[in-house]
Amino acid sequence: MTATTRTPAAAPAEAIAHFSARLAFETDAADVAADLASGAPGLVVVDSRGAAGWEQGHVAGAVHLPTAEIAGRAAAVVPPGATVVVYCWGPGCNGATRAALEFARLGHPVKEMLGGFEYWAREGHPVETGDGRPVHRSPDPLTAPAPGVACAC
Repeated sequence: MTATTRTPAAAPAEAIAHFSARLAFETDAADVAADLASGAPGLVVVDSRGAAGWEQGHVAGAVHLPTAEIAGRAAAVVPPGATVVVYCWGPGCNGATRAALEFARLGHPVKEMLGGFEYWAREGHPVETGDGRPVHRSPDPLTAPAPGVACAC
């Protein structure tokens, strides 16, 4: 027995249910970036951080809707039927989870972007400041494929 197999892996049917459910609730920065770049319809990316985080830098094309304001402002920001993708600072923050819960309570289809703004920026995806200025960042080679190399996952 190894450290990995000390607890046996789930049966395939249970694994299918688990991983399918995770994909229904989560997405990643690369998929969101691809959808935004292609102009995929029916997607609203929401930055749920406070004003200081938004001003410092955010996903280019995102809308700013702090979690505390979702209940009061979501109807004005999210078209009916749109899928909402929420993010907060990074993997050590559960702010996006709280924001996703608020959108779900309002009846919106919602997903959380894994890694949050941290991984969006570290992977070199488009970032802009609060006044709309683009911020050019090189991808961190430990979090994104080198230029010309595809993740292919």
